[in-house]
Amino acid sequence: MSSKSFKIKDIFVDRWDDFVALGHPIRPDVLNNVNRIIHCGDPSMGHALYFCDHCGHIKHVPFTCKSRFCNSCGSKYVQDRANKISSKLIHCDHRHIVFTIPEELRYYFRKDRSLLNLLFEASASTIHSWFYKLNKSESFKPGFISTLHTFGRDLKWNPHIHMLITEGASGNRTIWRKISHFPFTMLRTRWQASLLDLLHQKLGNSAFYKLKTFLFKTYKDGFYVYAKSNMNSKSTDTVQYIIRYTGRPAMAQSRILDYDGTFVTFFYDRHEDDQRVTEKLHVFEFFKRLIIHIPDEQFKMIRHYGLYAKKYKHSSKLFLLETLEKKRFRKNHSHWRARLLFSFGIDPLRCTCGHTMKLLDIFHSGSNPFLDKLTLHLYNSA
Repeated sequence: MSSKSFKIKDIFVDRWDDFVALGHPIRPDVLNNVNRIIHCGDPSMGHALYFCDHCGHIKHVPFTCKSRFCNSCGSKYVQDRANKISSKLIHCDHRHIVFTIPEELRYYFRKDRSLLNLLFEASASTIHSWFYKLNKSESFKPGFISTLHTFGRDLKWNPHIHMLITEGASGNRTIWRKISHFPFTMLRTRWQASLLDLLHQKLGNSAFYKLKTFLFKTYKDGFYVYAKSNMNSKSTDTVQYIIRYTGRPAMAQSRILDYDGTFVTFFYDRHEDDQRVTEKLHVFEFFKRLIIHIPDEQFKMIRHYGLYAKKYKHSSKLFLLETLEKKRFRKNHSHWRARLLFSFGIDPLRCTCGHTMKLLDIFHSGSNPFLDKLTLHLYNSA
């Protein structure tokens, strides 16, 4: 294999037009996102212009695409999201729960993507109903954040829910009660029943009723739910890792071993036994596996529930995981300049002469700074 590193963007630039020319139906949101990725960082699509008033040096900073499907912009999105969520978390242990579905159901969610909403609804119902049952008069309410993944490690269609949930809840009278035992059997059977009932209500046909009956008989212990306790999950770093993991892109570029213009070779660690598997796909098949994971516009991949959904009557009495000082620090360092300075020790606006460059103007797609009458005098004076 080649030791060269390969970027997913470059593969799209190289062969996407050929793939589109095949004439297969492609969702508008896919076309939009891929187009943004292909032109990510292209100055012709818009850029900011910085100027050093000490030596006259000019620097163009191109705009990025801001697509979560983009490996570069998606990484920034994940980190920003992790910071934002961390700032709102309650200072308590959290648990990472994964709600999965059997292979027999995946087709329905692929055929009708609106059904993906039911995965959120069913998993939330599973949690809410169990906490309510603990003490009906208290009606305990936990806080949890759910994220939808539609991919498995092999990039195939495999929708499932990742949930970050408090190991505790707030009740009508009790400010906080620690709850660290999550019964696996209950979670699995309740999740199975809730999801199948919702799907049956939505689809309402005899064919699905037969499948529903078959799945209850086949999966007598319920659908698989992973809910291992997270040690030391009061740690901000631990929680941030979980949040970043659940928000990661479908494929890290570091997994691509080779690309020769026709085939893409990549690896993944098989979930069942953690064994490394190498797979070689035609580039068009590689595109197919990636683009099915681009969500429809306005579809919310992350949703907040319970104590994390809105202000609760005991909210002011619950301590947050992150201090106010740390929250301010994160906010002040969320700007792209501060991010580069903090991560790599490089100030992108530091001129070669040692002075700080200033923003001169901003140009959007199709504009030409040298023909723009509003800023022409600035360039002349420079």
